[in-house]
Amino acid sequence: MSATTLTPHNDDQLSHTWLEDALAIVVGTLLISFGVAMFKSAGLLTGSTAGLAFLLHYQTGVPFGVAFSLINLPFYWLAVKRMGWLFTLKTFVAVSLLSVFTSLHGQFAHFGGLNPFYSGLIGGLMMGMGFIALFRHKASLGGVNILALFLQDRYGIRAGKLQLGVDMVILLASLFLVSVPALLGSILGAAALNMVIAMNHRPDRYIGT
Repeated sequence: MSATTLTPHNDDQLSHTWLEDALAIVVGTLLISFGVAMFKSAGLLTGSTAGLAFLLHYQTGVPFGVAFSLINLPFYWLAVKRMGWLFTLKTFVAVSLLSVFTSLHGQFAHFGGLNPFYSGLIGGLMMGMGFIALFRHKASLGGVNILALFLQDRYGIRAGKLQLGVDMVILLASLFLVSVPALLGSILGAAALNMVIAMNHRPDRYIGT
């Protein structure tokens, strides 16, 4: 939708249909999963809850799936308590689709010799737009995303700024796990992702975001 056709007050009075929500969640998770596939192929690091789970796995040996589930538990409770069952259900669907799409990309797309800076920039931008699609339709990918949305709605703290801070901490903690080019590419990716969110997820512009 172009800026000239967007009317914040009238647009926000209209609720999204279930079909629009479903399509947005599918498109959003497709974009994010493709960005994740680029990151994996280039040996870059992910941030947010997945990054926390990877750090826990590397440091303690706890399986990644177990770590990811444990980290998400309190955030799902927060989602139900503060944002309702519908938001939580959409988030559960988005998380499930992301898992499926991430595995499917490997069956159809094979990356070779990806530049870490190119992958960080393009992959980060794609994931950022995917998150915007989810956020605008009251969904997320759990964990830190839920906390970021809650703090933005409750206290006005920008979701992108909080996620960028968490991602930077994760990347710095992983300093000795990857090469310097991969680390720098990961930082570029985190900056690109969160720049898109900070610029586009603006409740002061779009009431009800």
